[in-house]
Amino acid sequence: MHLTHDPSAPAVDPIGFDDFLKVDIRVGTIVAAEPYPEARKPAYKLLIDFGPAIGQKKSSAQITENHALEDLPGRQVAAVVNFPPRQIGKFMSEVLTLGFADAAGAVMLFAPDKPVPNGSRLF
Repeated sequence: MHLTHDPSAPAVDPIGFDDFLKVDIRVGTIVAAEPYPEARKPAYKLLIDFGPAIGQKKSSAQITENHALEDLPGRQVAAVVNFPPRQIGKFMSEVLTLGFADAAGAVMLFAPDKPVPNGSRLF
């Protein structure tokens, strides 16, 4: 499957509900954010708290165009927490932080409208 930022792209092939349940999407709160100057594309290193069952996980996120580094700590985000860790340059990313492309194709973080407990699962 190829990910695209194009809002006019057609929907991907249908999946079964059991396939959806395999993707574990949780809410967490960013507890630390720092620049990642070694990344090929501009990115931040995030430390996200997903509550006691999952704990704190690291993520690399290409969100520099729409999100100031100093605004990230304390912000809730959604992430896929059950992908295997992925090496991003010299950094090991443990979760996939989720977002949507804005009109220019830059990533906007996805988060609940109101605070929810860290570790809450999307359903």
